[in-house]
Amino acid sequence: MNLHQFRFVQEAVRRDLNLTETAKALFTSQPGISKAILELEEELGVDIFARHGKRLKRVTEPGQQVLKSVEIIMREVANLKRIGDEFSKQDAGTLSIATTHTQARYFLPEPVALLRKRYPKVQVVLHQGMPEQVARMLLDDVAEIGLATEALAAHPELITLPCHEWHHAMVVPAGHPLAAVERPTLEQLAAWPLVLYQPTVAGRTRIDQAFERARLKPLVALEAIDSDVIKTYVRLGLGVGVVSELALRGEQPDKDIAWRPLGHLFGPNTTRVAFKRGAYLRQFVLAFAELLSPHLTPTLLSRAMTGQGSDYEL
Repeated sequence: MNLHQFRFVQEAVRRDLNLTETAKALFTSQPGISKAILELEEELGVDIFARHGKRLKRVTEPGQQVLKSVEIIMREVANLKRIGDEFSKQDAGTLSIATTHTQARYFLPEPVALLRKRYPKVQVVLHQGMPEQVARMLLDDVAEIGLATEALAAHPELITLPCHEWHHAMVVPAGHPLAAVERPTLEQLAAWPLVLYQPTVAGRTRIDQAFERARLKPLVALEAIDSDVIKTYVRLGLGVGVVSELALRGEQPDKDIAWRPLGHLFGPNTTRVAFKRGAYLRQFVLAFAELLSPHLTPTLLSRAMTGQGSDYEL
């Protein structure tokens, strides 16, 4: 047996047992993958997959156990590579970060700049996506560290820790009637068309739950994943916007729009930082985590990565 066979089995499961897609993802041929998997099954003496003709239909019971071992093997291979990089290049390498637009645009610039100042030979690569895509990039080893407000804690294969808290804020055109209201109510918001985040990003769940508890059904005029897009449509008069307060921090005063905090309506949101369980964290990854939040110390991360808890108070 060899690592190629393990990689083929692992990728086949990730691609919903579609060997055509598996071959494309691994830049090889479908017959080669089929042959390698059959050879592995023959060597192990068990069927990893149940088949219908030449097609894979499901993972067998012994196959589930094989997959668990394959995951451990491939994770440790990745760790070996990182250890080699760590000791051959103590202060150089690539830090891949998976995150959402709001975090990349408004929260990460300062810690990334500080990291680059401390480790000038480290190249930072930002991968932006929806929260579930952020989780998938961590699981697929596309990124070493992920930040998002939703989805990350739902994956047991990830170690997630609270990074920072934030609240929502209302944005309206400068002349809007709500611009004069210091503490808007849910009833006042529901009286206007709303411009909101899509349901799976930036704390949208809290917004929906608050309206539901109040038995209000607001009219949603537009949904977006980008705070800047929401502010643009608010300026055009499409409705009352609700964005992360991160999108308003440090901004120059805007004569076109006014904003008010909404923490009293929707409560705090927690952005979490995540790592793949069992991954080896290089020195500059540990340093970057502490730049994200002072409580994310190397000692705390070491405890979390070795299974001594996965949730800590901010």
